[in-house]
Amino acid sequence: MATSHINVAYTLVIFVLFCGMCKTLLITGILLTALAACQQKAGSEAKEDATASVQKKDTCLSCKTPSRARALMQAASITNTNNNTAEMVLIKGGSFTMGSDEFADSKPLHKVTVNSFLMDEHEVTNAQFAAFVKATGYKTVAEKPLNPADYPGVPAAQLIIGSGVFTPPDHQVSLDDPMQWWSYVGGANWRHPKGPASSIVGHDNDPVVQVCYEDAVAYAKWAGKRLPTEAEWEYAARAGKQTKYYWGNELKPGGKWVANIFQGHFPNHNTKEDGYAEVAPVETFAPNTFGLYDMEGNVWEWCSDFYRPDYYTHSPADNPKGPADSYDPDEPNAVKHVQRGGSFLCSDEYCIRYKAGSRGKGETSSASNNLGFRCVKDVE
Repeated sequence: MATSHINVAYTLVIFVLFCGMCKTLLITGILLTALAACQQKAGSEAKEDATASVQKKDTCLSCKTPSRARALMQAASITNTNNNTAEMVLIKGGSFTMGSDEFADSKPLHKVTVNSFLMDEHEVTNAQFAAFVKATGYKTVAEKPLNPADYPGVPAAQLIIGSGVFTPPDHQVSLDDPMQWWSYVGGANWRHPKGPASSIVGHDNDPVVQVCYEDAVAYAKWAGKRLPTEAEWEYAARAGKQTKYYWGNELKPGGKWVANIFQGHFPNHNTKEDGYAEVAPVETFAPNTFGLYDMEGNVWEWCSDFYRPDYYTHSPADNPKGPADSYDPDEPNAVKHVQRGGSFLCSDEYCIRYKAGSRGKGETSSASNNLGFRCVKDVE
């Protein structure tokens, strides 16, 4: 870990996971307890860390301790009074081949049928989330104090409210150490995506970020909607195509970038060929044939399904809603949900989970500045 970001004595650490069997990165929470444990087992853990750092990039990394747990109590208490379907697209039901042969947790390819549903044409924006917060007084997980009971042995003064932020170095670094480009930043939340010095003022149409699963569920409930199932999300993203990318088989059709991903040398040099180093305002790039924007790149999007890498081996063919519980062999004690679409950090040098049929995963109370969501609604 870079000493510029990490203080040895009771500092904050980010629990990072390499997504599925590929090269992508997801922030999955604040693990203060992990640091206390690691200090007591420095000798043995150092050997384990050295082994992990040379594993293939398609192997998930884990701190072997649970991320902080949060129940959905606040979300469940919010009254559903909003039934607005403006800026939603009707997705007519049908069948498609789900999954990908490129990723172990996206196999096998299997036929799935989904019913018709309405889907937000773009990711939920800062302005939309601000309206929700104004109406309900909701506080996101990244804004709430940490419970000392969740972190035994860690002084209360060290339990700083914040979240994970992509912090690119100014020089080339080994891709085996994601702590080189991720930092835990005190005061980072949806209003201040990169910390107190950052702001969403003037960025109403940017996708809201620094929202964890339960935050997304709370917004969806207030809006009279829900999060999409993984099957609904992929069906909508494919828009009738069985191609390498959701937009087609060419990475740059007509020589143009059609999604907000990372170009250049990851993580220190983004050439911004697509026009953006980080999030782009919604509707910046052309929609798919269903009229949906940013179904690839920009920010990861939460789905309602629990994550299990083996779910596709026994997934039902009709409107699958995910497994009954969560299991990730890389972190067995963490509760995780599926994420889809990739983000502005996806790069062929490091992350290829923006490709069609690929899956992401995230711990329920995790947030970062490349993670957002969109909603769906049943057709009545």
